[in-house]
Amino acid sequence: MAKPVLSDPIALRLPEDILRDVETIAAATERSRSWVIVRALKYYLLAEGSDILEIEAGRAEVRNGQVMDFDDLLDELEAMNAADAKRHDAA
Repeated sequence: MAKPVLSDPIALRLPEDILRDVETIAAATERSRSWVIVRALKYYLLAEGSDILEIEAGRAEVRNGQVMDFDDLLDELEAMNAADAKRHDAA
């Protein structure tokens, strides 16, 4: 398995109780503290962080004018629904 590309080192201060837990997990799994912290950050990014990233992507789309008028969207959905209904009736 290829090793991931790493960033420059960063300094991070943790509350003592969290650091104790990280160290306990690292010792129990025979991993480094960095491995435990990166894994925890990955889980955060998959959950709450993912929501924040999606919101920011949406904001960027709005800033870039990549939007659709709500009335136009409703018209498009109604047209799709009508086309589906016609196909269903013809079958």
